[in-house]
Amino acid sequence: MIDLKSKRIGETRLNTFGSEMTIIDYSGKENTLVEFKESGYKVKISYSTFKTGKIKNPYDKTVYNIGFLGEGKYVPSIRLHDHNAKWKHTSEYNTWINMLERCYSKDSKDKFPSYIGCLVCEEWHNFQVFAKWYEDNYYQIEGHVMNIDKDILIKGNKIYSPDTCVIVPSNINTLFVKRSGYRGNYPIGVFKEGDKFAVNCKNHKENRIRLGVYETPKEAFGVYKTYKETVIKQVAEEYKDKIPKKLYDAMYKYIVEITD
Repeated sequence: MIDLKSKRIGETRLNTFGSEMTIIDYSGKENTLVEFKESGYKVKISYSTFKTGKIKNPYDKTVYNIGFLGEGKYVPSIRLHDHNAKWKHTSEYNTWINMLERCYSKDSKDKFPSYIGCLVCEEWHNFQVFAKWYEDNYYQIEGHVMNIDKDILIKGNKIYSPDTCVIVPSNINTLFVKRSGYRGNYPIGVFKEGDKFAVNCKNHKENRIRLGVYETPKEAFGVYKTYKETVIKQVAEEYKDKIPKKLYDAMYKYIVEITD
């Protein structure tokens, strides 16, 4: 009689994502213990499933060949309590997916070239690690959509990481959008009007304000800079008791530069 246990222990295959897996214990065709070589992750499955390779490994890089779900309490989706029993992605998963998309999707970078060169730190490739940070740092302001931002705390930063990111209401986030692709060759806030240079800027209530017409782009930018920095401070004061101190401090120290 063939000893299937001794025959099958040590058998190696690749799963559908190309991860190497080996049978390390066999107690029957419905009780096969498999270990993934790279991560050490172990799972009990049927032998037939092992042969097909259709085994989920939480360390497979299933998101843009970078992100993986990992092992832990955080889940990508939750079941809605309705008669259709639909599933909905969690807030932390949506934020994680969108962050990876901005950094690693060619289509996204073609559409939003300001994300060219942006990266997600290695520890946040693991969804479990990112979700823990998100849970610890998330807050909600009534009536506001909350975003993750990487370059208010550190101007010009291109790396999403625990040290560089902060949760921020979307109206504060948009204060720092530069829209360089739309304004041509003139400094931020400045546009050509006849043979002179006009300045527009949104105030702290998000209404667009005309700040006058000037002889040179440099003079016009100086007006924009003074007004914009004042607006950022006004918004910081308005939200002082609602946002993290590190966000408030970064806003108050923020300097608008002609190279922005």
